[in-house]
Amino acid sequence: LTEKGLERRYEKTTDELNDRLKFELKTIREMGFADYFLIVWDFIAFAKRNGIQVGPGRGSAAGSLVAYCLEITDIDPIKYDLLFERFLNPGRKSMPDMDIDFAVEGRDRVINYVAEKYGRDRVAQIITFSTMAARAAVRDAGRVLEVAYGVVDKIAKSIPEGPGQTLDACLKPGQELKTAYDADPVAREIVDLARPLEGLVRADSIHAAGVVIGDKPLTDYVPLQQKGGDQEVVTQFAMGDVESLGLLKIDFLGLRNLDVLDKAKNLIGNGLDYGKLPLDDKKVYAMLAKGEATGVFQFESSGMREALRQVKPTVFEDLIALVALYRPGPMQYIPVYARRKNGQEPVSYIDPRLKSILGSTLGISIYQESNMEIAKQIAGFSPAEADDLRKAIGKKIHKLMMSLKDKFLEGCAASGTTPSVANQLWNDIEASKDYSFNKSHAACYALIAYWTAYMRAHHPREYMASLISSVMSTKDRVPFYVNACDEMGIEVLPPDVNESQLDFAVVEGKIRFGLSAVKNVGEPAARAIIRAREESGPFGSIWEFCERVDPQASNKRALESLVKCGALDSTGATRKGMLDALESALSRGARAQSDRLLGQSSLFGEEEKLEDVPIGTEEFEKGELLRLEKEVLGLYVSEHPLHSVRDQLRRKTDCALADVERRRDGEVVTVGGIVSALKHLTTKKGEPMVFMRLDDVTGGAEVVVFNSVYAHSRELCVMDRILVVKGRIDHKQEGETKLLAMEVAPFEAVAERKEVTIKIDARRARAGIVRDLAMLVRDFPGDSRVNLLLEMSEGTKQFVLGPQYKVKPVPDFFAEAKALLGEAAVL
Repeated sequence: LTEKGLERRYEKTTDELNDRLKFELKTIREMGFADYFLIVWDFIAFAKRNGIQVGPGRGSAAGSLVAYCLEITDIDPIKYDLLFERFLNPGRKSMPDMDIDFAVEGRDRVINYVAEKYGRDRVAQIITFSTMAARAAVRDAGRVLEVAYGVVDKIAKSIPEGPGQTLDACLKPGQELKTAYDADPVAREIVDLARPLEGLVRADSIHAAGVVIGDKPLTDYVPLQQKGGDQEVVTQFAMGDVESLGLLKIDFLGLRNLDVLDKAKNLIGNGLDYGKLPLDDKKVYAMLAKGEATGVFQFESSGMREALRQVKPTVFEDLIALVALYRPGPMQYIPVYARRKNGQEPVSYIDPRLKSILGSTLGISIYQESNMEIAKQIAGFSPAEADDLRKAIGKKIHKLMMSLKDKFLEGCAASGTTPSVANQLWNDIEASKDYSFNKSHAACYALIAYWTAYMRAHHPREYMASLISSVMSTKDRVPFYVNACDEMGIEVLPPDVNESQLDFAVVEGKIRFGLSAVKNVGEPAARAIIRAREESGPFGSIWEFCERVDPQASNKRALESLVKCGALDSTGATRKGMLDALESALSRGARAQSDRLLGQSSLFGEEEKLEDVPIGTEEFEKGELLRLEKEVLGLYVSEHPLHSVRDQLRRKTDCALADVERRRDGEVVTVGGIVSALKHLTTKKGEPMVFMRLDDVTGGAEVVVFNSVYAHSRELCVMDRILVVKGRIDHKQEGETKLLAMEVAPFEAVAERKEVTIKIDARRARAGIVRDLAMLVRDFPGDSRVNLLLEMSEGTKQFVLGPQYKVKPVPDFFAEAKALLGEAAVL
């Protein structure tokens, strides 16, 4: 199998490839894992045969040439210097760990195939236990002691967010919880009760991915139980215990982005094969270099888009590096990587042999694999020893590190490395424990990111339609991506009973809302509408619609919602007129369908002409039409009230409303939007306060305005008012996120900027900077003049770029200009 796969994967097989393949096969056979590889190969082959999208790999398995030849993974380990020993170490007897990504819709089919093939008594999912963390323990203790929610919430919030926080750590001197514990007897009582609760098992559930496969019935090894809505069989032992028993465990992961890619491919309909896409497409890298990555896997956050603008990737290795670098710790190296990438800083090596190892990462040791190569090539380590070094450093096993340090320094000396360079290399490797990343994993994720970027660049309409369909269950992301479509120049149209499909689809170069996205219109109703349209052609009126569509599927609530969002506008009638005629249309339609079933006709022996009944021509005001549209779709589609001022509003804020829930608890942000809902309340002290729903073009968020702020902004907190709010993020225990207002100010639109002024210090600027600025301006064509202030040794000189270099002063242009020239350059 692997030899045939080698011929398929490579045009020409070399001695290097054959030797690597023989070494891997020998290691796999000696470690007894041949069956493991064949089991994984079999179910992945099943998925691919049945049109289930499979990810290119995940984790260290991508370092295996055998896995690549068996088409378990899709990343070439030779081309990208991925190490097999990072996956299987002959000196470390432990089960291999392959995590496989599948499209969410097909994942259960693959698990079912495995269960059918090996026997349902030999395959089970794995249980997982959730334990009580510090915050949850405090909240539960407070609830039992019947302490007011506000008091308990304040104590719980004094424990920092994030995993790994313990009460013991928070009770050390200087900590906020310690101060409250010493000063407040209520806080002391709650914490004392919470301490024994911390770490206890609170609930059990089914592990998101883990599946165990046995050679005999699993009851011979582990206790089982039935659990969940479909009564799935799960182990009563958790993941670690299952692995300790030596049972075969495989992670079947569902990745939504693979569903998006699959749907997009089906919408295009040209048999696109993601595995055969060229990884050097200039259009993809040009798009990413501008930070245009909304909807791109791993790259759509504002921070990652900024990193893309800095680095300006041109090759696939840049994407691998960014996936590895964009994490707490290594983030500090992104500006260094960007400067070296763009020729603004020289790349230097303390030893010339490092060039072959760190050349692709511009002299920065980003990956664990790089450290392993340094140990092998410069310190003379064997592959197994190099992997032991990685493990010792990554898991901070000090005893092993100390034993390997002497060996490392001795090996460096034997290869002619000076003691100062050898010590520097060891210190760099030791320091990398906080930021080095598994290159195999980064490469796999970079490949999925590239596939999504390719679709966004070459098939934007089909890709964005698939993306919006995939987030229909998380309604807050729909406005975000609809707005992204608008910024990409793609028109998103409301639903239409004569054109819409079940999900979002591309119709005549535009994205048409899916019928299932309409409130009160379920999938059966949507399918009934599409079926009636396909059988007898488009609907000419609401009367005809009610006559032809099954009333069991499409009831009054569904039809009302369809009219409100404009789905029947193509019949030519007004929405108000159709809502007024709704009852009559439904009753006549039901009668006509009933008569047809009974084989009856009207009194005169012919079918009644229901279309002849006139529909009123009066229409709602524009504001009411938009309100009804938002009511049933959850967002404004035909036109957003903030559309004309969105760029100005963005310049006055630092956080889109769609991103509020992703910000840290307690972080202070400034947002802007239109008041779409308002609820006046009175506190226990009798003070007025307000809950507001604020919407911008990306989504919305709940804003809480307490009396201290409300007293100064009472006249501003009214429906349909556009506001700028500075506030503090507050993540509630139940997963709710609110913004606690600190300042509320009116938004005042001003005339669009007619000119943009850029200042450059010509004495310090690198050569070609003005040319780069001109190219950037060309990427954002508009009507605003660009003034250039050049600071020269003889003073400041002002220039105006020619008429062909006018710019559109949008936030993305200013962000790119600052990335190119520095914050102070844009006036």
